[in-house]
Amino acid sequence: MKVSYHGHSVVQVVTDSHTILIDPFISGNEACDLDASTVKADVILLTHGHNDHVGDTFEIAKRNDALVVAPNELAVYLGTKGLVTHPMHIGGAREFDFGKVKFTQAFHGSSYTEEDGTVIYGGMPAGILLTIEGKTIYHVGDTALFTDLKMYGEMNSIDVAFIPIGDNFTMGPEDALVAADWINAKVSVPVHYNTFPVIEQDPKAWASQVKTGEGRALNVGDIIEL
Repeated sequence: MKVSYHGHSVVQVVTDSHTILIDPFISGNEACDLDASTVKADVILLTHGHNDHVGDTFEIAKRNDALVVAPNELAVYLGTKGLVTHPMHIGGAREFDFGKVKFTQAFHGSSYTEEDGTVIYGGMPAGILLTIEGKTIYHVGDTALFTDLKMYGEMNSIDVAFIPIGDNFTMGPEDALVAADWINAKVSVPVHYNTFPVIEQDPKAWASQVKTGEGRALNVGDIIEL
């Protein structure tokens, strides 16, 4: 299984049978190396409804006939737009043919802004625990620091965690270091930084300060093999 980072909070997971995209914000994301018009996806997983996370879901899902798995209200909204969706909610888990998905808490917001400015409520934001072939990836989503992250670390053997460090909209570097300790992943990867001036951070400096497991700042396109 190959897990790769593609700027902002975009993560791709490629197994022998499936390609999974998490929060595919590609168009308008200058850091992303993917092409929304050609990228392949069997499954799209969404943490919440903000446009910089839903991103190119509409185009990618329709072109690939991909399944979109998202928190309930967001999934229902995307379903009204013709996408094939599976709604879930925080604390719920489900086994799919590509792996097991469980949504966790995240302290943030969730709404989608349409082209005409209409704001669509997206339900509660979430993190995603994705388990495939005995390996667990934790995409923490956009969130503040909260103590249940320690519980998630104690309840799960997490191989790779993607943790936001940008500050302003999510936890910043200092809080994210605490989160990395609590999550207790083998590898902690910083995400959600440098896309906009207000979230500029130094990912390598952050990774070097991770005390629990390995902190690893990935360049766009870098791959972790599990």
